[in-house]
Amino acid sequence: MLDRSSARGWLRAPELKRVLVSPYADAVILDRFRVTDRVAVVTGAGRGIGAAAALALAEAGADVLISARTEDQLAKVAREVEAAGRRAVVVPADLNDPDAAEGLAEAAARAFGRLDIVVNNVGGAMPRPFLSTKPRHLTHAFQFNVEIAHRLTAAAVPHLLGSPGRGGAVINISSVVGRVAGRGYLAYGTAKAAVAHYTRLAAADLAPRIRVNAIAVGSVQTSALDMVLTDDALRAQMERVTPLHRIADPQDVAATVVFLASPAACYITGKILEVDGGLEGPSLDLAIPDL
Repeated sequence: MLDRSSARGWLRAPELKRVLVSPYADAVILDRFRVTDRVAVVTGAGRGIGAAAALALAEAGADVLISARTEDQLAKVAREVEAAGRRAVVVPADLNDPDAAEGLAEAAARAFGRLDIVVNNVGGAMPRPFLSTKPRHLTHAFQFNVEIAHRLTAAAVPHLLGSPGRGGAVINISSVVGRVAGRGYLAYGTAKAAVAHYTRLAAADLAPRIRVNAIAVGSVQTSALDMVLTDDALRAQMERVTPLHRIADPQDVAATVVFLASPAACYITGKILEVDGGLEGPSLDLAIPDL
């Protein structure tokens, strides 16, 4: 049993402090939520969650490479990033193409000299009744949501390993429908459940130098929900079944992206953070009848 004075001496030993103390222990707490001079790749960054995440990372101090299909949308996000005092590189790409996604890691490292953060935001699948969901729909949903994320993450690993401090961070965007059941979401929900478990498995494979986490989002005010959210009755239904009684703003998700990318989350990996307003089921009932 150590006495108090011996314990003090033991804790002062420099080699033990390096093992036991976080590298961020001396930071003011709010500094731990910054990503100053880090470099991020954000997919699906032309609008919605991706655009909000890119801008939030810039406001927290990062330079960003942003990619999506529509160059005009990316250019607008890039101007907002630059207005926040950070650099932006725009890479228009069809991210249905796994090779295009894979090339983003090298493009970021070439442009900025490093890569520290990957945000795998691109994804999605159209809802369909069970008998209308064909094998090709499942295949495409898996490719678009899981394979694209894996191709970019794998290409980023050599660069993330070189990230200073505790290494790099990967943030995947999953969905509440990856953990709850509702009619019509077979392809989308299965793919997002795969993203969530991919996150756990990748975190185990890449620890301790690279952290991998995911955000399971609920309904978010993005263009994907425009047709629903402009219908007052449907919007009211979605708000009513959400315990916080509102639809998320993309910035709600972006704030969580910054947290998971930052030193504030340096002891978190392999976790799925639920940013869904408290949902325990899909917020949108597609009213698909019994067979």
